[in-house]
Amino acid sequence: MLALFSRLAALFPDPATAPADAPLCRGGDLGPVRLLAAYSRGIFPWYGPGLPLLWWSPDPRCVLPLADFHLPRRSARSLRASGFSVTLDAAFGRVISACAAPRPGPEPPGTWLTPEMLTAYERLHSFGYAHSIETWRDGKLVGGLYGVALGRAFFGESMFHVESEASRAALAALVGLLRRRGATLLDCQQATPHMERMGARLLPRGEFLRQLAAALAPSGADAATPRDDAEPRLAPWEPWRERYVFCGPCGDASPDAWAERS
Repeated sequence: MLALFSRLAALFPDPATAPADAPLCRGGDLGPVRLLAAYSRGIFPWYGPGLPLLWWSPDPRCVLPLADFHLPRRSARSLRASGFSVTLDAAFGRVISACAAPRPGPEPPGTWLTPEMLTAYERLHSFGYAHSIETWRDGKLVGGLYGVALGRAFFGESMFHVESEASRAALAALVGLLRRRGATLLDCQQATPHMERMGARLLPRGEFLRQLAAALAPSGADAATPRDDAEPRLAPWEPWRERYVFCGPCGDASPDAWAERS
């Protein structure tokens, strides 16, 4: 599998040469190995119904430094009093389907999460690489997010809410979990005012790719060391296998808010 992964990763054009705001390349498929190969190089799929499969690596790139994450004061107060509960990977299919649903607003209804994309990420979830954080109130799913975990990087894909602050609760919980796991990079892809208010910032693509290489390097390895082979640094390759439950009040992004499920 690793040999196939390396070959697929090498087939993508160098993301450093991609246009700033246009696709890097097109075609291929959404198989789990190809998806992981793309993410390992800072590339993700994004296209709409009736379009070919397009792959992107924009410049600049939005990231949320885990040490800089903060909740607006009003949001923190609301979350502590919200009565929300938060879980990991309890309803991945429901979260990604809710992210794909049309959003209220002036724009025409539509989604980039095509049926093929939904199937692809649900399959990636079954292999342990795509994950969801769910926000609940009284047993009802009211918000959440999903993304892809690889090495010490997490690539956030989409979030939703049907109650105020529910998606922020999921994000705060994700930050706490990533801190607990020793993650170093939380990719947000595109900047939004919602994310910027919580500490997200734009990185030049070259700096993003450098941080990604470090996040995929073996612990303690020098990601900048030149290598003769084209194989990406993948360790730790293994998907998340631990099961966590969120124990703290919503709005608490501390790693101690997560405990291993018995």
